[in-house]
Amino acid sequence: MTSDPHRNQPLRRTGAALATAKAAMILLHGRGASAEDILGLAGEMYDERVVYLAPQAAGHTWYPNSFLAPISQNEPWLSSALAKVGETIGLALEAGLTHDRIVVCGFSQGACLTSEFVARNPARYGAVIAFTGGLIGPPEIDLRHPGNLAGTPTLFSSGDPDPHVPWARVAASAKQFTAMGAEVQLQRHEGRPHTVSAPELESARKLLMELF
Repeated sequence: MTSDPHRNQPLRRTGAALATAKAAMILLHGRGASAEDILGLAGEMYDERVVYLAPQAAGHTWYPNSFLAPISQNEPWLSSALAKVGETIGLALEAGLTHDRIVVCGFSQGACLTSEFVARNPARYGAVIAFTGGLIGPPEIDLRHPGNLAGTPTLFSSGDPDPHVPWARVAASAKQFTAMGAEVQLQRHEGRPHTVSAPELESARKLLMELF
């Protein structure tokens, strides 16, 4: 087992050329899915000014156990996954985009990775979108993180009940992002299956369009 399993995994992209894009959306797939799968959401949130970047997880999973497991049980995959997200955002920064033109978006395991990365690397992002996910760690973990999200528009949206992500963790994550200075929308979709619904996509599209 490598200590950095995601390091050499591919990065898929669509939309504008990175060199000329006016904004970037980082898309993080869920467990058992792929970069190609999550790029399907790009079609639902498409704008010709945006480059959509989707890194691939090794073995189609960012970390092996539940996001509610002790963090040590998801290492080294979790640290490798966080580094992969940072590397992908770094590409956008190197192309001349600033954090406030970068949207980080994920579904399920990818949403958990989205929220955890942003909480550990606070800045004023263009937007943060967590479709069915929340901060990573066991139920008793202290979710507080230092730093300022400086008004970052943030969407936490989930079905309830969900077979993988308890609503309580989604709500607690939204509360923590609010404490860090994000402008948070919290959406609970009663009885919604483990997917991304049309109303959620519409909310995400609005956040993306506010960049322009």
